[in-house]
Amino acid sequence: MDKKNTTIGVALLLAAFAVLYFTPRSSPPTSAPGGEKAPATPHAAPTVASANTPTPSQPSTPPAAATSTFAAVTQETATATVTTLANDFIEVRFTDAGGALRDVALKKYPKALGNPAPFVFNELHADPILAFVELNGLDRNAKFERVSQTADEVVYRTVLNGQIEVTRRYKLSPNSGPKSDPYQIQHETTFRNLTDQTVNGMNVRLSLGTAAPTHADDPGDQLATGFSTGKDREFVNRATLEPGNGIAGIGAHGAKSSVVSGGPFEWTCVKNQFFTSIFTTEPHATSLTTRRVKLLNALPDDDRRAYGVTGAAQFEVKPLAKGEQARLTGTLYVGPKEYRRLANTDAFKANEDKVMNFGFFKFFSQILITLMTWIHSFTSNWGVAIILTTLTLKTIFIPFTLAASRSAKRMAKLQPEMQVLREKYKDNPQKQQQATMELFKTHKVNPVGGCFPVLITIPFFMGFYTMLRTAAELRFQPFLWAPDLSATDTVAVLFGVLPLRIMPLLMGATMIIQMHLTPTPSVDNAQAKMMKFMPYMFTLFCYAFPVSLSLYSFINGLFTIGQQLVINRMKDTPGGPASPSAAAATTASIWKKGTKNITPKKK
Repeated sequence: MDKKNTTIGVALLLAAFAVLYFTPRSSPPTSAPGGEKAPATPHAAPTVASANTPTPSQPSTPPAAATSTFAAVTQETATATVTTLANDFIEVRFTDAGGALRDVALKKYPKALGNPAPFVFNELHADPILAFVELNGLDRNAKFERVSQTADEVVYRTVLNGQIEVTRRYKLSPNSGPKSDPYQIQHETTFRNLTDQTVNGMNVRLSLGTAAPTHADDPGDQLATGFSTGKDREFVNRATLEPGNGIAGIGAHGAKSSVVSGGPFEWTCVKNQFFTSIFTTEPHATSLTTRRVKLLNALPDDDRRAYGVTGAAQFEVKPLAKGEQARLTGTLYVGPKEYRRLANTDAFKANEDKVMNFGFFKFFSQILITLMTWIHSFTSNWGVAIILTTLTLKTIFIPFTLAASRSAKRMAKLQPEMQVLREKYKDNPQKQQQATMELFKTHKVNPVGGCFPVLITIPFFMGFYTMLRTAAELRFQPFLWAPDLSATDTVAVLFGVLPLRIMPLLMGATMIIQMHLTPTPSVDNAQAKMMKFMPYMFTLFCYAFPVSLSLYSFINGLFTIGQQLVINRMKDTPGGPASPSAAAATTASIWKKGTKNITPKKK
């Protein structure tokens, strides 16, 4: 039976391995937007463009035809004029086609490893950022007049249906300042009634931009829109719009054309793994519409690798009397998802740092990213900062892990005696439980004593795991042989299909060593064999981890190994069985008491 279980376990392990590496990859092809081999869009130096400069064609992929289930990438008209404003952090290209932001180049973040060209947010898009969506006369096809321009401000104007003057003003933030962030753009749209009659109110939707995968190996799992009500934050992932098979057919559904979330919202956003656009507004948005955008026309419509996600925030414009005007003001942030930056309450007033979406363990993630950033200020190396943060965390929890390890060690020593009780009372579970509890009491062992200390540490380690997955600070940061802490450390490809990654293998090795060093509280052969397989299975499942997560797990494992070696050499604490003969005597005493308890009384 044991050989059969072993064979089944090995077969399942090989099957999982085959599924991971011999089925189609979940990453886009090398022509994906933001990928390392995608055609680079030329970026001019940070100068102000002439008003008569025509716009070059932007998308590097032919636009897909829109359907009811997704939006399409759009190309700018040949007559559109681009105006460029810049500071030391961003280069913003405004277009008079819709009077909005065509795209934003992030100067501090390269597009690809080894390529100095900046990453461009909204490079391929359904609409320019803050363009009016599906509003004839004001949308991306409408021609706005550029009224004025300075080194850090541009103003556009148009008239809707000869009735409403629409003025759009954009102002870049300085490179530094106590009340602003250089990735922020101040925006104001003014609607003014030019007629002698009251004009009706209307709902307008402004595009938040299109989020695309950040690199060729990004499966897009973190592409999402989001919003804040001031109290709660929620996010709509791209997967919500994709067709789903459900579980055994239950809950299956087709692709959704859009998801509409009801407000009011303090801010709305679109984001990928490392970058985001956040629009914080007054008045608040009344709703948020989320759609998929097909970025790669070369792939079929049912291939999820082809899609990004776009969002549009809706606002109400009240009826305007003669000469009356209404204003929509807001702050647009287009930049990296850096917690330290977004948590600056002088520049961000509406908890925009919640866009990080750390999840259930956000409190612990926030503590750990703050600690890691502080350590990095001394080391100037993010890999070293991860190591020191991991060691700090492990050191803090030494008392808890020692308690858990001691408890596990004591429980392991009691296993032979517990096995005797199981055999003795196999037909009387109640007596078996009573005898087992008396055994624990005699040896002063708490059966849950090893669980509670471990439970205390779990939120911190889960918070660290969640934080490392989205830290923009780690993108393209080298450490040892790995050129990018936010990606896998593939050093070779075996047989043309199998990637060789060093850090996950080191992580797996530490798990195997830990398994051999840690006392096992079970004598059941099936469970023991399963425990032996677990490190190999975890190594396989974690093989696609970025270096940052593998490094954290590896250092965590090394520390645990050293700690366990010390514990295994420690003398038994008072309360443990003094010797095998003492243990046998204790078992005999419990057996005798148990026998008396089950002996029928004489009538």
